[in-house]
Amino acid sequence: MLDAAHLHEEDTRYRARSGGHDGASHATNEPLYSTLDALNCLDYFGRTAIYSEVIEVAADVRATFIDAGHILGSASIFLELEEQSHSTSVLFSGDLGNAGRPLLRSPTQPPHAENVVMETTYGDRLHKQLGPSIDEFYEAINETFKRGGNVIIPTFALERAQELLYFLSEGVTQGRLAKSTQVYLDSPMAISATEIFRRHPECFEPETAKLFQEGHDPFALPGLHFTRETAESVAINNIHGGAIIMAGSGMCTGGRVRHHLQHHLSRADSSIVFVGYAAIGTLARRIINGEKQVNIFGENIPVRARIYTINGFSAHADQAELLVWQKQTNTKRTFLVHGEEDTMRQFAAHLDDTRVEMPGANQVFEL
Repeated sequence: MLDAAHLHEEDTRYRARSGGHDGASHATNEPLYSTLDALNCLDYFGRTAIYSEVIEVAADVRATFIDAGHILGSASIFLELEEQSHSTSVLFSGDLGNAGRPLLRSPTQPPHAENVVMETTYGDRLHKQLGPSIDEFYEAINETFKRGGNVIIPTFALERAQELLYFLSEGVTQGRLAKSTQVYLDSPMAISATEIFRRHPECFEPETAKLFQEGHDPFALPGLHFTRETAESVAINNIHGGAIIMAGSGMCTGGRVRHHLQHHLSRADSSIVFVGYAAIGTLARRIINGEKQVNIFGENIPVRARIYTINGFSAHADQAELLVWQKQTNTKRTFLVHGEEDTMRQFAAHLDDTRVEMPGANQVFEL
């Protein structure tokens, strides 16, 4: 919430400086919510949830949080509901994780539920295998350094940034990346999230948790720099080659990565490496789709940098994993959400033993 509030405030300041001419229509020059709003909101959080323990939310409403294996602390939520003489259950998937990752545990098997509301982000495709994706990642870095450029990685602050730090550390340890490799984590939120990851090894896969227990930090590498302050972020632009710059946001809709793209997209010796989902209409998606020129901060910038899209790092379950999860719920009714319409339709075609709903805006259902 704090990071989102900061982005709202940043966009508001930019619109004020540019006189509102940023190509978008805005009803107000006020942020949707401010950093102060986000801080005040924290006062309303009460109980904490523990995985697999039932919480009495209210009379006749019980909730169980189930490890979704997506990002640190992510959960599916199982609701057991009673109203007069009628009882039912609803399972909300939330974002489901990609099984077999090196950091976080895989999603916990879901309980049986009469109704399931599930995400379909990658409901139309299978992910590339992780091993080849890591190979491609190292190759992209080494090839860029040979050309004398920098590597820009638009990064989601939670999970993706930490997983990439893990693979970069592994690459240096294995000799696949130079020990002198300089990595800049240019995201205050990702830096804070990395510290939180370090405090919760109990959520990791056993092998990674063991590294912590033995005193080894899987996120540490010799040339790692955390840049919290704006001035430190700006100074990175003085580095003309040999650096990996990881900055938010992952879809390039805000944050510091847009400044780095402004400096590097036009450089044929640099590379932009996308390692996550990019929604339609976002700056990341337009670059991935091959646009030759993009507008950043009112400036038209030619795209000359080499563009890599490495799909195997996704923190989302792919089609096969989503289907397995859905089958395990043994549900009578499945609501498909959180996916592009065509993706949801393709996923729905694989569901033959459940009633499928694809809710429209404001649509109401009786459970």
